Amino acid sequence: MEPRTADGCFLGDVGFWVERTPVHEAAQRGETRQLQQLIESGACVNQVTVDSITPLHAASLQGQAQCVQLLLAAGAQVDARNIDGSTPLCDACASGSVECVKLLLSYGAKVNPPLYTASPLHEACMSGSSECVRLLIDVGANLEAHDCHFGTPLHVACAREHLDCVKVLLNAALSSWRKPQELLLRDAEGGFEGAAAGANVNAAKLHETALHHAAKVKNVDLIEMLVQFGGDIYARDNRGRKPSDYARSSSAPARCLEHYEKTPLTLSQLCRVSLRRATGVRGLEKIAKLNIPARLIEYLSYN
Repeated sequence: MEPRTADGCFLGDVGFWVERTPVHEAAQRGETRQLQQLIESGACVNQVTVDSITPLHAASLQGQAQCVQLLLAAGAQVDARNIDGSTPLCDACASGSVECVKLLLSYGAKVNPPLYTASPLHEACMSGSSECVRLLIDVGANLEAHDCHFGTPLHVACAREHLDCVKVLLNAALSSWRKPQELLLRDAEGGFEGAAAGANVNAAKLHETALHHAAKVKNVDLIEMLVQFGGDIYARDNRGRKPSDYARSSSAPARCLEHYEKTPLTLSQLCRVSLRRATGVRGLEKIAKLNIPARLIEYLSYN
């Protein structure tokens, strides 16, 4: 069933589109009984507003899981796009609703829709839902998806200071880097070689890395985490500035970056990155089962 455009009307002397049908309203508000009655009476579940928003978009954005279920069961288009190109899965991730995300994926929603703007993974990182981030990664979300405004999902998570999301992305990234021995080869200035795929800790947007974002938001914990995962403290953006150039002199972020500029990662830290890469996609699960002291397991798990 193809989407249909909602009828427009004009109020007074000003042209104004009535952008919501009763199905849109019921879906957005979570009125499941009313929505069920509308569906049973033959209301179109794929009718779109002037900005191409379907009832499924509306329900997903508000995290109305029961309404999402009703709409999908009634034949709602799972990958319908609004005027910005966003799908209901993007909206569900923006709301941080794990239940809605699971429902949409179970009905075949594309985890990597062809977009030039924010992907579902970007939206999950913006909302700060580490559960949604983990779920999307488990079903194959592209960790290097590039948004023309925000960069990669890692850039987004760092800019919003969502440390849990950052850690999930970086843990996933370690299993997608190159050969283990390459992790020990640092460039002339001390940064790890970038990955061919995955949430590369040194991925750049206009040459700006996640560490640049961390320095700009003055988050020491974020800086520490990125460096421990191999972030290049010497990377320069399109203005020729290093992360430390964005930290106010004598501030905690500046002292932290200065410390790492003078003190390279230890052999144990480098080996941790190498071992995590060698354990593969389910690295955390495999490490937890190793017959080694609990303290070592915690260290290898970045706890």
